[in-house]
Amino acid sequence: MEVKGFVHKYGDNVDTDVIIPARYLNTTNHKELAMHCMEDIDADFVKNVKLNDIIVAGNNFGCGSSREHAPIVIKESGVSCVIAKTFARIFYRNAINIGLAILECEEAGEKIDIGDEVTVNFDTGVITNITKNETYTSAPFPDFIKNIISAGGLLNSIKAGG
Repeated sequence: MEVKGFVHKYGDNVDTDVIIPARYLNTTNHKELAMHCMEDIDADFVKNVKLNDIIVAGNNFGCGSSREHAPIVIKESGVSCVIAKTFARIFYRNAINIGLAILECEEAGEKIDIGDEVTVNFDTGVITNITKNETYTSAPFPDFIKNIISAGGLLNSIKAGG
């Protein structure tokens, strides 16, 4: 399982209120919510994000409230993967539960820049920065997490018998 995309880069402590501001949580339409993804930290994100793009961030990505809306809007915006130095634990679990691939890798968080083209191999944990001709290593997903992500989330995985 591999993804390839261009990078949107953010710093440390990107909280769930920045990922999806609470003022928009009065709708349950995921596509409508995704139109506001990252707007308080990057007003042009929704204009610039393309299918399969990748978010790279610093420490404690997804801190703040435990709302599932944050990983949902990232995934719904077309992002295929989030790579961060570290994740807030609740965000990490919520992301896996809804089928958003996320990897922790300190070196990638430091060295990858905005606009870089990157591939991520979830079977090996190898992150390749095509732009800089560099590779970084993260722990590969265990099979059960690969199954959840491939199925599009935990509930879909359970329905499929996985």
